[in-house]
Amino acid sequence: MYQRYKYIPQSRMKNPGMNHNIYLANCDVIQRKFRVRKYISLVHTRTIPRNSFVRINHEGSSLTAAQFSSMRRVAAVILVFLLGLPASRTLPPNIVFILADDLGWNDVSFHGSNEISTPNIDALAYCGIILNNHYSQPLCTPSRAALLTGKYPIHNGMQKNLILEPEPWGLPLTEVLLPQYLSNLNYTSHIVGKWHLGYFKKAYTPTYRGFASHYGFWNGFQDYYSHMVQASFVPYEGYDMRRNLEIAVEAQGHYSTDLFTEEAVNIITQHDPSNSSLFLYLSHLATHAGNYENPLQAPADVISKFRYIKEPERRLYAAMTWKLDESVGKVMWALQQKGILNNTIVAFVSDNGAATNGIHSNKGSNWPLRGEKGTPWEGSSRTVALLWSTTLQKKKRISSQLMHITDWLPTLYSAAGGDVSDIKNIDGIDMWDVISQDLPSPRTKLLVNIDDNVPYTAMRLGKYKYINGSTFFGHLDTWTDNPDRNSSLMYDTEAVLNSLSANAIASLPLENRITSKDIEELRKRARIYCSGPTKPCRPLQRPCIFDIELDPCEMHDLYEQNSNIVRDFELEIANYQRTAVEPNNKRSEKLANPKYWNNTWTFWGDLPAPTQIETGRRV
Repeated sequence: MYQRYKYIPQSRMKNPGMNHNIYLANCDVIQRKFRVRKYISLVHTRTIPRNSFVRINHEGSSLTAAQFSSMRRVAAVILVFLLGLPASRTLPPNIVFILADDLGWNDVSFHGSNEISTPNIDALAYCGIILNNHYSQPLCTPSRAALLTGKYPIHNGMQKNLILEPEPWGLPLTEVLLPQYLSNLNYTSHIVGKWHLGYFKKAYTPTYRGFASHYGFWNGFQDYYSHMVQASFVPYEGYDMRRNLEIAVEAQGHYSTDLFTEEAVNIITQHDPSNSSLFLYLSHLATHAGNYENPLQAPADVISKFRYIKEPERRLYAAMTWKLDESVGKVMWALQQKGILNNTIVAFVSDNGAATNGIHSNKGSNWPLRGEKGTPWEGSSRTVALLWSTTLQKKKRISSQLMHITDWLPTLYSAAGGDVSDIKNIDGIDMWDVISQDLPSPRTKLLVNIDDNVPYTAMRLGKYKYINGSTFFGHLDTWTDNPDRNSSLMYDTEAVLNSLSANAIASLPLENRITSKDIEELRKRARIYCSGPTKPCRPLQRPCIFDIELDPCEMHDLYEQNSNIVRDFELEIANYQRTAVEPNNKRSEKLANPKYWNNTWTFWGDLPAPTQIETGRRV
C-alpha cells in the first residue's frame, strides 16, 4: 500500500545530526500512482524530497540505516522491472475517423439548418473545431484514395470517375496507405463500412492494405437492409457484405447504419489500450442512396420523427441522416465508457457533397453552395468537416484554414507522434499544429481535379478558384433551393446539450464542455451567407474565376477582370498536368457478374472462370 508523508526538516528531528535516520509523519492515503522521477530521487538520496512516495511498514515510523540501504536495493530492482514494462500511458492517441457518404453542406444543423437535427455531430463540432474551409474530392472513390494515400487522384490514377461494380481495377498496390504508416507507430487499424477502392483481386481488399479487420461492403453502395448491390450501368446484382473475406450472411435484414455502428462500438469495447493505439476508420454508407427501386431507406419509427417535412424523399433522407448522427453519439459514448475518450482524436468528414438530383440522388442539400456531387463547384467538394480532441489547444471555434482531404494522412500521422518527413511524395500537408493552435495555413492552393476525359479542371489558388469545363453537360451546375425557406422550426439547443456526444464529453475536464452561449455564437459563425452582384459563368464555353472568400456561392465571375490571376492558374495547372499519371480505369468484365459466384460480388480475378460463362469477357 502506498501512502503520502509529510517532509520533516532536520530541525524537528529527534537527532538532527543523524541524517541516516529518517522520520516521517503519516498523512492521507493516495491513489494508486507511481511517480518514477520522484522515486528515483528517493532511491539516490538519503533525504526524502517533499511530496515523495515511499512504501514503509505501517507498524513503524522510522528506518534504520541498514533498513534504508536494503530498501534502496529492492527499490532499484523494482524500478528496473517497471521501466521494462510497456508504458500504456505513453501510447499515441487513438484515432476515430468517421466518413459520411454524400452528406450535404446544409444537412448538419451546425451549419444553420433547422430542418434536420444532428445534435451529436453538432456537439462534437462545437466542442472541437469546425473546419469550414475543408475540401474533399467530388466523388467517392477519388476521395477515399486521397484520404488514405495523401495524394491527389491525378498522382495515383484515381482521377477519372469511380470504380464501378464489374470493373477490374483498384487503388494501385504500390501505394502505402494510412493504416500501414500507423502500424509503424504501434497502431491496430480497423475499417467498418464502405471500401470502394477495388476488390477484383484479394490483394486490393482492406485486410491486405494494412487493416486488421473489415466489416462492411466493397462496392460504392448497397441496399440498407438486403445488402444487395445493383450494378450502376449493367444488369448485374449480388450480395455484398463481408467480414474480412468471408460473406456476412447474418447481416441480411438489418439496417446498414446500425450494423456499422454496432461493429464500431464492439471494436472500441474489445480494444486493448495497453497493447496498441486504435485507428478506427468508420466509413458509413449513410447518406448515400441505395438501389434504384428503393434508394432511400430508414426505420419507420425514425421516419415518423420528420412528419413535418412534406416532401417524402426529403423526409426519408432526414431519417437516414438522423441515424448517422445517432451513430456518432454511440461511438463517442463507447469511447467514454471504455475510458479512452480523453486520449482519442475524432474526425468527422463527408466524402463529397450531396447528390441532390444526379445519379443515385439522395435529396441532400448543399445550399447555399453551388452544384452537387460530381461537379467542379463548391457544393461538390467543399464538405462538412470537424475535428475533436482534448489535445487541441484552441477549441470551440471555426477554422477558416484551407485544408484538403489529402492533408489528413500527414496530419494524423503527426498527431500520432510520427515524423512526417518520413513520408515521401505526397500532396498532403501536416495541419495538426495549424489547426490546433489556429496558425496560418501552409496550404495556399489545392487541386480539386483535372479530368481530361470529361473534360474539366478546377483548383483553388489563395482566395480564388478556377473552373474550366464541367460534368454532366452542365446540368447540375446550379443552386438548389433552401429546404428551410418556409420553415418555422427552431433550433433545439437542449438536444445538443443532452446528446450522447455532449454527455460523453461532459465526463472530461470542464474546459471541454459547451454552453448554450457557445452553441449560439458558433452556429451563427459557421453559416455561409451569399450576397452581392452576380455575373454569370459558362464554364463549358470558357474558364471562370471566383473570389471564394467574398463569393463562396460562385455567383460573380471574375475571369475578364484580372489577367494576372488567369495566368497564375494556367501555370499551376500546367505543372500539375506534367506530373499527372494515366487513369487506372478498366472496362467492365462479364466474369464479375455475381450470378457466376453464388449471387455475391467477389474477387473474381483470383478465381478460375466457371465453365458456364458466356463467350467474351467484356461488356
